[in-house]
Amino acid sequence: MTVSEDAQAVLAAKFAVMRRLLDERQWRVYLGTEALALGYGGIAAVARASGAAQSTVAAGAAEAESGDEAGALPRGRSRRAGGGRKTAEQIQPGLAGTLRELAEAGTRGDPMAEVTWCSLSLRDLAGQLAARGFRCGKDAVARMLRAQGYSLQGMAKVLEGRQYPDRDAQFRRINAMIAAFAAAGDPAVSVDAKKKEQLGPFAREGRAWRPAGDPVKVRDHDFPDRDRGKIIPYGVYDIAANRGFVSVGTGHDTAAFAVSALRAWWRAEGSLRYPAAARLLVTCDAGGSNSCGCRLWKDQLAVLAAETGLVIMVCHFPPGTSKWNKIEHRLFCHITRTWRARPLMTARDAVAGIAATVTSAGLKCTAVLDDGEYPSGVKVSDERMSYLQERVLDRGAVRGEWNYAVLPAPRPAPGPDPDPPPDPGPDLAALAALAGITDLPALLAAVAVPWDAAREQRLHLDRGHHRRKASGGGPARLPFEAIVTAAACRARLRMPCRLLEQLLGAHESTISLATRRMTPILEQHGIIPDPASPRIATLAQLREHAAAAGITLTPGHEHTGTATRPKLKKDASLETKRFHDHGIHHPVVLLPAVAGRAECAGGNEVLPGQVRRGRMTVPQARRMRMPPGAPPGNTKTKINLKIMGHCVAQPWGTAWLSRGALGRARREPDGFQPT
Repeated sequence: MTVSEDAQAVLAAKFAVMRRLLDERQWRVYLGTEALALGYGGIAAVARASGAAQSTVAAGAAEAESGDEAGALPRGRSRRAGGGRKTAEQIQPGLAGTLRELAEAGTRGDPMAEVTWCSLSLRDLAGQLAARGFRCGKDAVARMLRAQGYSLQGMAKVLEGRQYPDRDAQFRRINAMIAAFAAAGDPAVSVDAKKKEQLGPFAREGRAWRPAGDPVKVRDHDFPDRDRGKIIPYGVYDIAANRGFVSVGTGHDTAAFAVSALRAWWRAEGSLRYPAAARLLVTCDAGGSNSCGCRLWKDQLAVLAAETGLVIMVCHFPPGTSKWNKIEHRLFCHITRTWRARPLMTARDAVAGIAATVTSAGLKCTAVLDDGEYPSGVKVSDERMSYLQERVLDRGAVRGEWNYAVLPAPRPAPGPDPDPPPDPGPDLAALAALAGITDLPALLAAVAVPWDAAREQRLHLDRGHHRRKASGGGPARLPFEAIVTAAACRARLRMPCRLLEQLLGAHESTISLATRRMTPILEQHGIIPDPASPRIATLAQLREHAAAAGITLTPGHEHTGTATRPKLKKDASLETKRFHDHGIHHPVVLLPAVAGRAECAGGNEVLPGQVRRGRMTVPQARRMRMPPGAPPGNTKTKINLKIMGHCVAQPWGTAWLSRGALGRARREPDGFQPT
């Protein structure tokens, strides 16, 4: 029968309501049931009223009549399996294998491969497949990659650097220390410096809700702005209380600034939260301003411990493990979240943002601005560091460089070392007896006055004026008694200075200079060289000669080894070391740095700035004839030394011409003779 237009209108109204509530399969079956209810012509009428195709209505009627087939469809499916267009890999055999080959080449990251990891985008893979004759879109590439076990991933920061053998043990030690301090009610804090932030209209990561079309306008480049500067947030996180404290500095990230932030936290919060605390645990990483090797960090902690009366226990995380420091993921990450998509125009804006940082876990923050000056490059002297090591720092038995305590009061100073046993010294009386001097005290009394007079005259000539202060005050290199005995031994026994060096404990150059000055005085008292006397050059010969003469030498007079050479400073140059190594222990060569030439006492010609082969002592230098035109003696004239006769003429050191010698050289053009 024919369905009237009024009936079709009623059906259209019903279909308009039901279409929104049914899925494709339910809609199809519903239309089929309505068509079956209308009878002949119902399929066409329902198709006109619903706008669906007659084939769809007929399929729905067929499904409604065969109830078993309708229930056979899996739940959630509107159509039977096998319908629709075939996939690209089904149409094009080999497509999946080619895509796997390209993906594996990219995964290996071989720089010689055609596709490397940096070009493994969907469109690039689709282009590579097209170049090999396969027609495939990026969506099909993504579907096939997922089927082969690939996924879109970023880089994972899991590879660590150097692994220290005590890494895990240090972690357990820090956790145990934090638990022990929390159980005892003592403060335990985690400290670190956050990344420096630029002030000004600079972009920051993150997004924030704003009116549509009204983003925050910032600079397109992050070039530093020296006028606005940067800020350095240094945080102190109270682990047990879950409270953060940040000192925002505008100077340099130094150890002094780090300890100043810790001091500000203790005064503002720590002393109020822990009024009865006698100790403080500080956990920090091993680098930066709170480095385990920073001297200034320990020095400033010692000052803070003395101010607060706290024993400050410090535990450093091993190098390369700073991200395990609790302040990193309990405080700094939330501050970054508060600052997201918000430029820091001034330091006070940064302080306000930090103070507004809260979390659902109960974290609250306090922020203060520290505009103090903390200059970089401050050095802690070796003496101060030795004092801290000996009396203030108490290093742990295990990894003392990572675990140590800073005491509020220094330990008592260690007592002085016991005095060494007295050195019996050389047996001067026995040596003088070997040289034929029977009454050494009488000889000393006879030559004392001439010796002092000659010395005073020599010093007066060197100074160029009278003495202005009393003599003495410095250590004596060689006692007067030893000088007289050594000069007598050189004259009577022809002992070399090297042997006397072993007997007297002074350097051979010192002995040589002193004995040459004493020899003229001893000659006036009849002590002159005896060519017939045997020459004693070794200790063995000395003992044999003493035994033959019936003189006993006590063992205390013999000094093993040679005398100590002048100690070089730590920063002494290689040239200075060579200067000492070549035996020039009196670097005073009285040669002015002017053109001309001089003659040595033996007739050897010596040019200015050069020394004759061998050693040159002060008396030898004084016997040199000085050329006219020497510079005025208002300052020390620096000249280079060269040793003539060696394989190369190379400057090995530096010498100075004293003011008195320069003055005398100008007044006496023909030279001067030693006293």
